Amino acid sequence: MRNLRYRFEYVTFRLLLCVWQILSPRACTRLAKNLAWGICHILPRRLTRYQVAHDNLRVAFGDEKTEAQIDQIIYDMWVHLFRVLSEIAHLPRKLHLHKTYEVIQFRNRKAVVRALLSDRPVLVLSGHFGNWEMAVSVFGMFGFPMGVVARELDNPYLHHWFAQFRQQTGHQLIAKKSCFDGMLQLLEEGGRFALLGDQDAGRGGIFVDFFGKPASTLKTIALLAQQYNALICVGCSRRLPERGEHWERFELSVEEIIDPQHLETDNPLVEITQKYTSALERAVRRAPEQYFWLHKRWKTAPGDREARRLARKRAA
Repeated sequence: MRNLRYRFEYVTFRLLLCVWQILSPRACTRLAKNLAWGICHILPRRLTRYQVAHDNLRVAFGDEKTEAQIDQIIYDMWVHLFRVLSEIAHLPRKLHLHKTYEVIQFRNRKAVVRALLSDRPVLVLSGHFGNWEMAVSVFGMFGFPMGVVARELDNPYLHHWFAQFRQQTGHQLIAKKSCFDGMLQLLEEGGRFALLGDQDAGRGGIFVDFFGKPASTLKTIALLAQQYNALICVGCSRRLPERGEHWERFELSVEEIIDPQHLETDNPLVEITQKYTSALERAVRRAPEQYFWLHKRWKTAPGDREARRLARKRAA
């Protein structure tokens, strides 16, 4: 019975993929807006995680945003997510090396190229912002293959499709549940790997400020950067405004390059983690509607010790 359900889900996904692929960019945008409208105005809010997104936005922006503005960001977020799906459907046919400059606008390109061409391991870090799949594909097309850390999907047919999609530009997929050994091997060989570092890390994480509130954040990234003297490139792929019937355009940017050899405090784990979290925050502030607000980013509350440390830091 489970295998039958998996097959049904996969066939449904492929049919939807075909629909996206036959539509023009403008039609894809119209469909994304209609689907987002249905989610925001027809489906019960408990099914769409509206309250999670609303609470996250209120934590992030406080009184900066009115209720109407928050609702607009949530609607625009759904439009963005459906557009990401359409872009994934079109990506293999639309994005080629000789057409890159028609689609991608680069920011801080020289800095990241120097890092990738260095003889040091590189951690390419981003969050659930913009079209993160686009960014990974572009790195592969320009000859910078890397290990891509991703959670293994429950549906094996869908997992196989996404694995092929991510590996078609030369990357190596590393399953999240068993990624540590694969990452260590790549780092020992001076390689590169890409991962998303913006989800709640539970009690095992480090608490740093994200939009001014303590958030449990992965400490593995800082530990690996220190142990292997790896550079951390924090970047994102932000969708730019539409331009008629043409395919989407993106700004591929590097927010910050963190070098564990050049730190300012005697607490490298906290400093590195705060630096990359702040870099992701800066990116999200430029286009909050392109962030995945449905994840409970502040799910884990800090203990007394972490709260006191953060309070001292803000007072300093």
